Amino acid sequence: MRVLHFFKTYLPETVGGIEQVIYQLCQSTGAHGVENEVLTLSADPRPAQLTVGNHRVHRAKLDLQLASTGFSYSALGRLKALAAQADIVHYHFPWPFMDLLHLAAGIDKPYVVSYHSDIVRQKQLLRLYRPLMRRFLDKAGRIIAASPNYLETSEVLQHYRDKVEVIPYGLDKAAFPVPGAQRLQYWAERCGPRFFLFVGVMRYYKGLHVLLEAARGANYPIVIVGCGPLEQELLAQAKVLGLNHLHFVGRVDEDDKAALLQLCTAFVFPSHLRSEAFGISLLEAAMFGKPMVSCEIGTGTSFINQSGETGWTVPPADAPALRAALDMLWDNPQQAAEMGRRAEQRYWQLFTAERMGAQMTGVYRQLLAH
Repeated sequence: MRVLHFFKTYLPETVGGIEQVIYQLCQSTGAHGVENEVLTLSADPRPAQLTVGNHRVHRAKLDLQLASTGFSYSALGRLKALAAQADIVHYHFPWPFMDLLHLAAGIDKPYVVSYHSDIVRQKQLLRLYRPLMRRFLDKAGRIIAASPNYLETSEVLQHYRDKVEVIPYGLDKAAFPVPGAQRLQYWAERCGPRFFLFVGVMRYYKGLHVLLEAARGANYPIVIVGCGPLEQELLAQAKVLGLNHLHFVGRVDEDDKAALLQLCTAFVFPSHLRSEAFGISLLEAAMFGKPMVSCEIGTGTSFINQSGETGWTVPPADAPALRAALDMLWDNPQQAAEMGRRAEQRYWQLFTAERMGAQMTGVYRQLLAH
């Protein structure tokens, strides 16, 4: 069985949540006999083909970027040619240009749509795009949601409830690096024996400004990994608030991230808007057996983090509630450790890459059978 995945960005050029999901899908379904290929856009598509993991990646030239949507003149021909060789096309939503290319290419192969997120921010553009989106989703053989929470709270998915299947994102823990003693010692000396950890891109929906407000007057270290468009604004806010116990460490490699996940006391994920549809970083924390603090925003974050069981969920953009949850984990280390153990158990039950791969392969086979 040959499957073609299509999304606007992919490894190794960009590293994000959806890219990681596509990679894990390709790796895990490959173990079930699926031959995967990925078509994506690149500002510099040289080479035009390369291998990532166990699958081939094709790159078309990115010609224009508008409202987070990439456009490419050459992608139409590449999609048409590659889809002709595939049994199933697997699209990764949202990306309006993808819907347009699918219709323009006249592709008659069965297709699956992974519905990663509603369109949250571009409300005006959504009104223009909605007829094309509906036509694209109407013809999909299956639509995949990553959590039952998102299915219940998405107006779009409610419209297609009869063909939506919930397949949670999965990670392969064996593929994560095991940090050495020297690296662990470096971060333990830099951050202290106990600390909270955040990992992610500093974007508008991550709620980091709320975390900084919640941290005012606290005496526990908080380590913030990542960078992004709000970095300077957050650094300035931390300075005004006098948050000397915050450590902004910027981007780190996978070995350092694994070391920080292994060492941290708990993981804080203050995303406060529905643009955070799942939270791969939150899932990584669960995989490492860490208790979590996150916000109730009706998405997959609360499917990963079960309040009172694996950590605490608080109302979005509520600094006092966030502070109270952090205090509870910090002041009750035995309870926090037990929550971390339950988080890891939940990972093994629901969120492994092997489980995701087996479920997605089943969807592919059902689609071909019909």
